[in-house]
Amino acid sequence: MDRGGRTRPARLTLSRSTFRESTRTMTANPALSLFRRPLSRRGLIAAGAVTLAAPFVLRRRAVAAEPLRLSWNAGAVCFSAVPLAFQLDLFKKHGLEVELVNFTGSTDQLLEAIATGKADAGVGMALRWLKPLEQGFDVKISAGLHGGCMRLFGAKAAGVKTVLDLPGKVIGVSDMASPSKNFFSVVLTKFGLDPNKDVEWRQFPADLLGLAVEKGEIHAIADGDPLVWSQTKNPQMVEITNNVCGEFATRTCCLVGVRGSLLRDNRPAAKALTAALIEAQHAAYADLRAAAAAYAPFAPKFPVEELEAMLRSHAHNVTPIGDELRQQLALYTDELKSVSVIKRSTDSQRFAGRITVDLA
Repeated sequence: MDRGGRTRPARLTLSRSTFRESTRTMTANPALSLFRRPLSRRGLIAAGAVTLAAPFVLRRRAVAAEPLRLSWNAGAVCFSAVPLAFQLDLFKKHGLEVELVNFTGSTDQLLEAIATGKADAGVGMALRWLKPLEQGFDVKISAGLHGGCMRLFGAKAAGVKTVLDLPGKVIGVSDMASPSKNFFSVVLTKFGLDPNKDVEWRQFPADLLGLAVEKGEIHAIADGDPLVWSQTKNPQMVEITNNVCGEFATRTCCLVGVRGSLLRDNRPAAKALTAALIEAQHAAYADLRAAAAAYAPFAPKFPVEELEAMLRSHAHNVTPIGDELRQQLALYTDELKSVSVIKRSTDSQRFAGRITVDLA
């Protein structure tokens, strides 16, 4: 229970000591042996010389009197910078104690949890957050963190090798409100197709999408890493496109959101949290192997080498803030209007301005 008598969601707290203990345990597993490897000299320099600064940064005055609760989805490899931030003590460097809340409910519930103080901030997918944010939750987006991780595959046996092969076909998704469904609906419109009339969308559990293809129940798969990654090795499937192609190559897909009351009551803490997460993403970009190893405990079915390969196919140097962030979110808003997710009457520029905050 919190101070107001409300029930808190299940919480995973990763302190420096618990991270060291988990590291000792995982190094006994050969599949996770990369934990034994330190960051390279080049990686440390690109990440902000974290190790060299450590004796000094841990003395920085705290900017929050109590730990901040950060919500995330531990099943999404694109958030590998979050556990890496703990491994590199980046939250402490910025004067923060942070607790992780693994939130797996609906996005509306997540944003409500942030808005009502059950969590202080969260990381999530732009194409899942924008529709609920249209409803007016007291949450502001402070930065973009990452690009990539959504993929569209076609079944060769069904003759689906390009987007233009999709009319009349069935696309399998794990969630009818997923970022992947929203994103590839947008892609279809850019090819002159109607995602609500020209194709059928059908929902299956993520781990059964491949089986649904084999049975001929669906002809394409739209989902995100790590679960959809196995299809890259399937000779019967072809990757049609993903969200690091063309105009989306420099577009963020993952966001940092902070509760409005935190911004009003302790703006330095919100700023420090955002800065720590951006620095962690830059560190991940500088050393993807270290990022994969940091995330590995949350994806035990995948060897570190595969996680690294996934991350290597993403875009990590995409951390927009301020006007650049607002412009990207306005573009997404216009695109979601074209597929009837966002109301057509919504002013995209005004909406993007309302839901963002500049903490630079």
